[in-house]
Amino acid sequence: MKEDMIFINQFKKALFTTTFILVFFFSLSGCSGESASNDAASKTAAAKQTTRKTIVAVGDSLTAGLGVDESAAYPAQLQRKLAGDGYYFNVVNAGVSGETSSGTLTRIEWVISNLKPDIIILETGANDGLRGIDTDALIKNLDRIVSIIKANNIKMLLCGMKMLPNMGPEYSKAFTRVYPEIAKKHEIPLIPFFLEGVAGDPRFNQPDRLHPTAKGYLRIVDHIYPYVLDMIK
Repeated sequence: MKEDMIFINQFKKALFTTTFILVFFFSLSGCSGESASNDAASKTAAAKQTTRKTIVAVGDSLTAGLGVDESAAYPAQLQRKLAGDGYYFNVVNAGVSGETSSGTLTRIEWVISNLKPDIIILETGANDGLRGIDTDALIKNLDRIVSIIKANNIKMLLCGMKMLPNMGPEYSKAFTRVYPEIAKKHEIPLIPFFLEGVAGDPRFNQPDRLHPTAKGYLRIVDHIYPYVLDMIK
């Protein structure tokens, strides 16, 4: 009887030890599985970040954001607005203050090869108008710029501009016609006037009355946003 009790007690101890080991083992397995799951989720999130598409905003000082912080220029504000609606794009500011359409033409291939855009928002020509450059030259430059972008199979959005009335009525009319003509020829979407609701309004412009304030750029983003959504959808 005594030997039987000793055997039973030893059996219970062995059973307890085995159970503890098994529980501990499965606990570790569960942690390992959870860790693997978290790692997989992290890698998926990282992959999404690295595969973001790129919108490049090409233009002059109106794109560069002359006179305001870079975070207030329209490309940065556009990226934030897109992200707020669940559209995660890198919006690159490729604006150069003072640039004319000929300057844009000379660097557009560099922009394409180095920034690798999926979409280009093209805003150029305002400085051509302010300098009184012949509108035929503007048409030729825009035609070549758009042709290069299309040849690289990049979607694009053309921003139309208007000229100040002090350049003369004939020149202003000829200038305004340039952008619809290019958009029609190349069958690309056009924003009729990039500065709609901002141009000439002191509430949204800096003292020079030519360059938008941060609030002015916010208004511009609201204006162009539906066109951008059409492009990315």
